[in-house]
Amino acid sequence: MSESAITPLGGVYVHVPFCLRKCRYCDFYSITDLSVKPAFLEALSTEISAADPESFIFDTLYIGGGTPSILEPAEVAAIIDGVFSKFRFKQPVEVTLEANPGTVDIRKLRGFRSAGVNRLNIGVQSFQNKNLEMLGRIHTGGQAHAALANARRAGFEEIGLDLIYGLPGQILQEWSADLETALAHEPEHIACYMLTVEPATLLAEAQAAGRFQAALEEAVADLFLATSEFLTANGFQHYEISNFARIGVEGIACTSRHNRKYWTHTAYLGFGPAAHSFLPPKRFWNHRDVQGYVAALKGGRRAVWGEETLTAEQEMMEALMLGLRTATGIDLKEYQKRFGVDFRQAHGAAAAELQSQELLHLEDGRCAPTLQGMLYINTVTAALV
Repeated sequence: MSESAITPLGGVYVHVPFCLRKCRYCDFYSITDLSVKPAFLEALSTEISAADPESFIFDTLYIGGGTPSILEPAEVAAIIDGVFSKFRFKQPVEVTLEANPGTVDIRKLRGFRSAGVNRLNIGVQSFQNKNLEMLGRIHTGGQAHAALANARRAGFEEIGLDLIYGLPGQILQEWSADLETALAHEPEHIACYMLTVEPATLLAEAQAAGRFQAALEEAVADLFLATSEFLTANGFQHYEISNFARIGVEGIACTSRHNRKYWTHTAYLGFGPAAHSFLPPKRFWNHRDVQGYVAALKGGRRAVWGEETLTAEQEMMEALMLGLRTATGIDLKEYQKRFGVDFRQAHGAAAAELQSQELLHLEDGRCAPTLQGMLYINTVTAALV
Protein backbone atom coordinates (compact mmCIF):
# COMPACT_ATOMS: atom_id res chain seq x y z
CA MET A 1 0.00 0.00 0.00
CA SER A 2 1.36 3.41 -0.88
CA GLU A 3 1.97 6.13 1.68
CA SER A 4 -0.61 8.31 -0.04
CA ALA A 5 -3.25 5.68 0.78
CA ILE A 6 -3.05 6.63 4.44
CA THR A 7 -4.52 10.10 4.72
CA PRO A 8 -4.41 11.40 7.33
CA LEU A 9 -1.56 9.62 9.11
CA GLY A 10 -2.32 6.46 11.06
CA GLY A 11 -2.30 5.75 14.79
CA VAL A 12 -0.95 3.01 17.05
CA TYR A 13 -2.91 1.81 20.08
CA VAL A 14 -1.54 -0.35 22.92
CA HIS A 15 -3.96 -1.96 25.36
CA VAL A 16 -2.72 -2.56 28.91
CA PRO A 17 -5.26 -4.98 30.41
CA PHE A 18 -4.74 -4.43 34.14
CA CYS A 19 -6.74 -2.66 36.84
CA LEU A 20 -6.43 -2.70 40.61
CA ARG A 21 -10.21 -3.04 40.76
CA LYS A 22 -12.92 -3.18 38.14
CA CYS A 23 -15.14 -0.07 38.01
CA ARG A 24 -18.86 -0.75 38.17
CA TYR A 25 -19.68 0.79 34.77
CA CYS A 26 -16.67 -0.33 32.70
CA ASP A 27 -16.92 -2.91 29.93
CA PHE A 28 -13.37 -2.49 28.57
CA TYR A 29 -11.33 -5.66 28.89
CA SER A 30 -9.16 -5.79 32.01
CA ILE A 31 -8.16 -8.13 34.81
CA THR A 32 -6.96 -7.55 38.37
CA ASP A 33 -4.37 -10.35 38.48
CA LEU A 34 -1.09 -8.46 38.19
CA SER A 35 0.97 -11.64 38.48
CA VAL A 36 0.69 -12.12 34.70
CA LYS A 37 2.05 -8.64 33.96
CA PRO A 38 5.61 -9.85 33.10
CA ALA A 39 4.23 -12.45 30.68
CA PHE A 40 1.98 -9.83 29.11
CA LEU A 41 4.83 -7.38 28.60
CA GLU A 42 6.96 -10.07 26.98
CA ALA A 43 4.11 -11.08 24.68
CA LEU A 44 3.40 -7.45 23.82
CA SER A 45 7.03 -6.91 22.84
CA THR A 46 6.85 -10.02 20.66
CA GLU A 47 3.66 -8.87 18.97
CA ILE A 48 5.05 -5.43 18.19
CA SER A 49 8.36 -6.85 16.93
CA ALA A 50 6.57 -9.30 14.63
CA ALA A 51 4.23 -6.70 13.11
CA ASP A 52 4.54 -5.84 9.43
CA PRO A 53 4.78 -2.05 9.19
CA GLU A 54 4.35 -2.15 5.38
CA SER A 55 4.62 1.44 4.21
CA PHE A 56 2.41 3.01 6.84
CA ILE A 57 3.40 6.24 8.54
CA PHE A 58 1.96 7.16 11.94
CA ASP A 59 1.83 10.28 14.09
CA THR A 60 0.08 9.11 17.28
CA LEU A 61 0.64 6.45 19.93
CA TYR A 62 -2.06 5.90 22.54
CA ILE A 63 -1.47 3.64 25.55
CA GLY A 64 -4.86 2.81 27.05
CA GLY A 65 -6.57 0.15 29.07
CA GLY A 66 -7.34 -0.94 31.68
CA THR A 67 -5.07 1.21 33.76
CA PRO A 68 -1.74 1.79 31.98
CA SER A 69 -0.49 3.93 34.86
CA ILE A 70 -0.21 0.70 36.88
CA LEU A 71 2.99 0.15 34.89
CA GLU A 72 6.31 1.54 36.00
CA PRO A 73 7.89 4.33 33.90
CA ALA A 74 10.61 1.94 32.68
CA GLU A 75 7.94 -0.45 31.40
CA VAL A 76 6.14 2.37 29.58
CA ALA A 77 9.46 3.52 28.13
CA ALA A 78 10.11 0.00 26.81
CA ILE A 79 6.71 -0.03 25.07
CA ILE A 80 7.29 3.38 23.50
CA ASP A 81 10.82 2.47 22.38
CA GLY A 82 9.57 -0.81 20.90
CA VAL A 83 6.86 0.93 18.88
CA PHE A 84 9.16 3.71 17.70
CA SER A 85 11.86 1.25 16.63
CA LYS A 86 9.35 -0.76 14.58
CA PHE A 87 7.21 1.86 12.87
CA ARG A 88 7.82 5.09 11.02
CA PHE A 89 6.46 8.20 12.69
CA LYS A 90 6.10 11.72 11.42
CA GLN A 91 6.90 14.47 13.89
CA PRO A 92 5.44 15.84 16.03
CA VAL A 93 4.18 12.59 17.54
CA GLU A 94 1.34 12.65 20.05
CA VAL A 95 2.08 10.04 22.76
CA THR A 96 -0.85 9.64 25.16
CA LEU A 97 -1.03 7.63 28.37
CA GLU A 98 -4.22 7.02 30.32
CA ALA A 99 -3.78 7.44 34.07
CA ASN A 100 -5.88 6.70 37.14
CA PRO A 101 -5.36 9.25 39.95
CA GLY A 102 -5.09 6.41 42.46
CA THR A 103 -2.02 4.94 40.76
CA VAL A 104 0.25 7.94 40.18
CA ASP A 105 2.47 10.22 42.21
CA ILE A 106 4.98 12.89 41.20
CA ARG A 107 7.74 10.29 40.78
CA LYS A 108 5.73 8.18 38.38
CA LEU A 109 4.47 11.16 36.43
CA ARG A 110 7.96 12.54 35.96
CA GLY A 111 9.04 9.07 34.89
CA PHE A 112 6.26 8.83 32.30
CA ARG A 113 7.21 12.24 30.93
CA SER A 114 10.87 11.20 30.67
CA ALA A 115 9.78 7.98 28.95
CA GLY A 116 8.34 10.00 26.07
CA VAL A 117 4.70 10.49 27.06
CA ASN A 118 3.68 14.03 26.10
CA ARG A 119 -0.08 13.86 26.60
CA LEU A 120 -1.75 12.60 29.76
CA ASN A 121 -5.39 11.56 29.95
CA ILE A 122 -6.51 11.34 33.57
CA GLY A 123 -9.63 9.36 34.49
CA VAL A 124 -11.04 11.73 37.10
CA GLN A 125 -14.76 10.93 36.47
CA SER A 126 -15.76 13.12 39.43
CA PHE A 127 -14.17 15.26 42.14
CA GLN A 128 -16.88 14.22 44.62
CA ASN A 129 -16.22 11.21 46.80
CA LYS A 130 -19.83 10.01 46.90
CA ASN A 131 -19.87 9.84 43.09
CA LEU A 132 -16.52 8.07 42.96
CA GLU A 133 -17.75 5.48 45.45
CA MET A 134 -20.92 4.93 43.43
CA LEU A 135 -18.86 4.41 40.25
CA GLY A 136 -16.48 2.04 41.99
CA ARG A 137 -13.38 4.15 41.44
CA ILE A 138 -10.26 3.48 43.52
CA HIS A 139 -9.32 7.14 44.00
CA THR A 140 -10.69 10.05 46.02
CA GLY A 141 -11.44 13.60 44.99
CA GLY A 142 -8.28 14.70 46.78
CA GLN A 143 -6.20 12.26 44.75
CA ALA A 144 -7.77 13.60 41.55
CA HIS A 145 -6.70 17.14 42.48
CA ALA A 146 -3.20 15.91 43.35
CA ALA A 147 -2.81 13.98 40.09
CA LEU A 148 -3.72 17.00 37.99
CA ALA A 149 -1.43 19.32 39.93
CA ASN A 150 1.45 16.83 39.85
CA ALA A 151 1.00 16.22 36.13
CA ARG A 152 1.66 19.90 35.52
CA ARG A 153 4.62 19.85 37.91
CA ALA A 154 5.98 16.84 36.04
CA GLY A 155 6.16 18.87 32.84
CA PHE A 156 3.02 17.83 30.96
CA GLU A 157 1.78 20.62 28.71
CA GLU A 158 -1.16 18.63 27.36
CA ILE A 159 -3.47 17.26 30.02
CA GLY A 160 -6.91 15.82 29.42
CA LEU A 161 -9.39 14.59 31.98
CA ASP A 162 -12.51 12.45 31.83
CA LEU A 163 -15.74 13.15 33.69
CA ILE A 164 -18.98 11.14 33.92
CA TYR A 165 -22.45 12.64 34.28
CA GLY A 166 -25.99 11.33 34.37
CA LEU A 167 -25.60 9.61 37.72
CA PRO A 168 -28.84 8.67 39.50
CA GLY A 169 -30.35 11.74 41.12
CA GLN A 170 -27.61 14.04 39.85
CA ILE A 171 -28.76 17.65 39.51
CA LEU A 172 -27.29 20.41 37.39
CA GLN A 173 -25.76 22.24 40.35
CA GLU A 174 -23.81 19.13 41.39
CA TRP A 175 -22.59 18.43 37.85
CA SER A 176 -21.67 22.08 37.33
CA ALA A 177 -19.46 21.88 40.41
CA ASP A 178 -17.41 19.13 38.76
CA LEU A 179 -17.11 21.14 35.55
CA GLU A 180 -16.03 24.28 37.40
CA THR A 181 -13.48 22.31 39.41
CA ALA A 182 -12.12 20.78 36.23
CA LEU A 183 -11.71 24.23 34.65
CA ALA A 184 -9.78 25.43 37.70
CA HIS A 185 -7.01 22.97 36.75
CA GLU A 186 -6.84 24.51 33.25
CA PRO A 187 -6.75 21.25 31.26
CA GLU A 188 -6.28 21.26 27.51
CA HIS A 189 -9.00 18.66 26.99
CA ILE A 190 -12.14 17.50 28.80
CA ALA A 191 -14.18 14.43 27.87
CA CYS A 192 -17.67 14.25 29.37
CA TYR A 193 -19.37 10.88 29.10
CA MET A 194 -22.96 9.98 29.88
CA LEU A 195 -23.19 7.11 32.34
CA THR A 196 -24.54 4.10 30.45
CA VAL A 197 -25.30 0.61 31.67
CA GLU A 198 -23.26 -1.77 29.53
CA PRO A 199 -24.01 -5.52 29.45
CA ALA A 200 -21.93 -7.79 31.68
CA THR A 201 -20.82 -5.00 34.01
CA LEU A 202 -21.24 -4.70 37.76
CA LEU A 203 -23.69 -1.88 37.12
CA ALA A 204 -25.79 -4.10 34.84
CA GLU A 205 -25.88 -6.76 37.57
CA ALA A 206 -27.00 -4.17 40.11
CA GLN A 207 -29.70 -2.91 37.74
CA ALA A 208 -30.97 -6.44 37.11
CA ALA A 209 -31.16 -7.01 40.88
CA GLY A 210 -33.05 -3.76 41.40
CA ARG A 211 -30.19 -2.10 43.29
CA PHE A 212 -29.56 0.54 40.62
CA GLN A 213 -31.90 2.77 38.65
CA ALA A 214 -30.56 4.84 35.75
CA ALA A 215 -31.19 8.57 35.59
CA LEU A 216 -34.16 9.76 33.56
CA GLU A 217 -33.39 10.37 29.89
CA GLU A 218 -34.76 13.91 30.02
CA ALA A 219 -32.50 14.81 32.95
CA VAL A 220 -29.42 13.45 31.18
CA ALA A 221 -30.32 15.38 28.02
CA ASP A 222 -30.50 18.61 30.02
CA LEU A 223 -27.05 17.92 31.49
CA PHE A 224 -25.63 17.28 28.00
CA LEU A 225 -26.92 20.61 26.67
CA ALA A 226 -25.77 22.47 29.79
CA THR A 227 -22.30 20.91 29.48
CA SER A 228 -21.86 22.10 25.91
CA GLU A 229 -23.11 25.59 26.73
CA PHE A 230 -20.85 25.92 29.77
CA LEU A 231 -17.63 24.61 28.23
CA THR A 232 -18.00 26.46 24.92
CA ALA A 233 -18.61 29.65 26.89
CA ASN A 234 -15.33 28.99 28.69
CA GLY A 235 -13.06 28.66 25.68
CA PHE A 236 -13.57 25.04 24.66
CA GLN A 237 -14.53 23.65 21.27
CA HIS A 238 -17.21 20.97 21.33
CA TYR A 239 -15.69 18.90 18.55
CA GLU A 240 -17.24 15.47 19.19
CA ILE A 241 -20.30 14.35 21.12
CA SER A 242 -18.36 13.71 24.33
CA ASN A 243 -15.18 15.69 23.71
CA PHE A 244 -14.16 19.30 24.32
CA ALA A 245 -10.80 20.87 23.45
CA ARG A 246 -9.43 24.13 24.75
CA ILE A 247 -9.00 26.70 22.00
CA GLY A 248 -5.38 27.78 22.23
CA VAL A 249 -3.10 30.13 20.37
CA GLU A 250 -4.16 31.23 16.91
CA GLY A 251 -7.56 29.61 17.47
CA ILE A 252 -6.19 26.05 17.32
CA ALA A 253 -8.04 23.58 19.54
CA CYS A 254 -6.14 20.99 21.58
CA THR A 255 -8.05 18.00 20.25
CA SER A 256 -7.01 14.38 20.71
CA ARG A 257 -5.29 13.62 17.42
CA HIS A 258 -5.40 9.90 18.09
CA ASN A 259 -9.10 9.65 18.90
CA ARG A 260 -9.98 11.72 15.86
CA LYS A 261 -8.64 8.89 13.72
CA TYR A 262 -11.47 6.64 14.89
CA TRP A 263 -14.12 9.19 13.96
CA THR A 264 -12.57 9.93 10.55
CA HIS A 265 -12.26 6.21 9.70
CA THR A 266 -8.48 6.42 9.48
CA ALA A 267 -6.12 3.45 9.67
CA TYR A 268 -4.82 2.33 13.06
CA LEU A 269 -2.99 -0.67 14.51
CA GLY A 270 -3.80 -2.14 17.92
CA PHE A 271 -1.58 -4.27 20.16
CA GLY A 272 -2.41 -6.14 23.34
CA PRO A 273 -5.39 -8.29 24.45
CA ALA A 274 -8.73 -7.18 22.93
CA ALA A 275 -7.03 -4.47 20.83
CA HIS A 276 -8.60 -3.73 17.44
CA SER A 277 -6.89 -2.72 14.21
CA PHE A 278 -8.34 -1.13 11.09
CA LEU A 279 -6.54 -1.14 7.76
CA PRO A 280 -9.35 -0.15 5.37
CA PRO A 281 -11.32 -2.14 4.40
CA LYS A 282 -10.06 -4.81 6.83
CA ARG A 283 -10.63 -4.89 10.57
CA PHE A 284 -9.13 -7.45 12.95
CA TRP A 285 -8.95 -7.92 16.70
CA ASN A 286 -6.90 -9.79 19.28
CA HIS A 287 -7.78 -12.38 21.92
CA ARG A 288 -9.95 -10.83 24.64
CA ASP A 289 -8.04 -12.88 27.18
CA VAL A 290 -4.55 -12.30 28.55
CA GLN A 291 -3.76 -16.01 28.85
CA GLY A 292 -4.89 -16.72 25.29
CA TYR A 293 -2.99 -13.71 24.02
CA VAL A 294 0.22 -14.75 25.79
CA ALA A 295 -0.12 -18.40 24.73
CA ALA A 296 -0.59 -17.48 21.07
CA LEU A 297 2.50 -15.30 20.93
CA LYS A 298 4.61 -17.69 22.99
CA GLY A 299 3.63 -20.42 20.53
CA GLY A 300 4.77 -18.39 17.55
CA ARG A 301 1.24 -17.58 16.42
CA ARG A 302 -0.49 -14.26 15.80
CA ALA A 303 -2.58 -12.77 18.57
CA VAL A 304 -5.46 -12.14 16.16
CA TRP A 305 -8.71 -13.78 17.22
CA GLY A 306 -11.04 -12.53 14.48
CA GLU A 307 -11.21 -10.38 11.38
CA GLU A 308 -13.59 -9.04 8.78
CA THR A 309 -13.39 -7.23 5.46
CA LEU A 310 -15.96 -4.47 5.19
CA THR A 311 -18.06 -4.18 2.07
CA ALA A 312 -18.32 -0.79 0.39
CA GLU A 313 -21.79 -0.42 1.90
CA GLN A 314 -20.47 -1.18 5.39
CA GLU A 315 -17.64 1.32 4.99
CA MET A 316 -20.11 4.02 3.92
CA MET A 317 -22.36 3.24 6.87
CA GLU A 318 -19.47 3.43 9.33
CA ALA A 319 -18.19 6.65 7.78
CA LEU A 320 -21.63 8.16 8.29
CA MET A 321 -22.07 6.93 11.84
CA LEU A 322 -18.59 7.99 12.95
CA GLY A 323 -18.34 11.23 10.99
CA LEU A 324 -21.65 12.51 12.32
CA ARG A 325 -20.36 12.18 15.87
CA THR A 326 -18.15 15.20 15.15
CA ALA A 327 -19.00 18.87 14.89
CA THR A 328 -17.35 19.10 11.46
CA GLY A 329 -19.37 16.18 10.17
CA ILE A 330 -18.83 14.77 6.69
CA ASP A 331 -17.04 16.47 3.81
CA LEU A 332 -19.33 15.74 0.85
CA LYS A 333 -16.55 15.95 -1.78
CA GLU A 334 -14.34 13.57 0.18
CA TYR A 335 -17.30 11.23 0.63
CA GLN A 336 -17.91 11.10 -3.11
CA LYS A 337 -14.19 10.70 -3.83
CA ARG A 338 -13.88 7.81 -1.42
CA PHE A 339 -17.09 5.92 -2.20
CA GLY A 340 -18.06 7.13 -5.66
CA VAL A 341 -21.45 8.14 -4.31
CA ASP A 342 -23.05 11.57 -4.34
CA PHE A 343 -24.17 12.18 -0.77
CA ARG A 344 -27.08 14.42 -1.72
CA GLN A 345 -28.42 11.89 -4.21
CA ALA A 346 -28.05 8.96 -1.80
CA HIS A 347 -29.17 10.63 1.42
CA GLY A 348 -30.57 14.00 0.38
CA ALA A 349 -34.22 13.40 1.23
CA ALA A 350 -33.48 12.04 4.69
CA ALA A 351 -30.89 14.76 5.33
CA ALA A 352 -33.36 17.48 4.29
CA GLU A 353 -35.95 16.11 6.71
CA LEU A 354 -33.39 16.02 9.53
CA GLN A 355 -32.36 19.56 8.65
CA SER A 356 -35.98 20.71 8.90
CA GLN A 357 -36.03 19.21 12.39
CA GLU A 358 -32.87 21.21 13.22
CA LEU A 359 -30.85 18.03 13.75
CA LEU A 360 -28.47 18.51 10.81
CA HIS A 361 -26.66 21.27 8.93
CA LEU A 362 -26.32 20.59 5.22
CA GLU A 363 -24.35 23.50 3.82
CA ASP A 364 -20.93 24.65 2.58
CA GLY A 365 -20.17 21.20 1.24
CA ARG A 366 -20.60 19.47 4.59
CA CYS A 367 -23.20 17.49 6.47
CA ALA A 368 -22.83 18.02 10.21
CA PRO A 369 -25.01 17.53 13.29
CA THR A 370 -26.45 20.38 15.28
CA LEU A 371 -26.13 20.24 19.05
CA GLN A 372 -29.60 18.65 19.16
CA GLY A 373 -28.44 16.27 16.45
CA MET A 374 -25.53 15.17 18.63
CA LEU A 375 -27.94 14.57 21.49
CA TYR A 376 -30.14 12.40 19.28
CA ILE A 377 -27.33 10.91 17.18
CA ASN A 378 -28.89 7.44 17.04
CA THR A 379 -32.04 8.91 15.48
CA VAL A 380 -29.96 10.91 12.99
CA THR A 381 -27.80 8.01 11.81
CA ALA A 382 -30.72 5.58 11.68
CA ALA A 383 -32.55 7.94 9.33
CA LEU A 384 -29.54 8.21 7.01
CA VAL A 385 -28.33 4.61 6.89
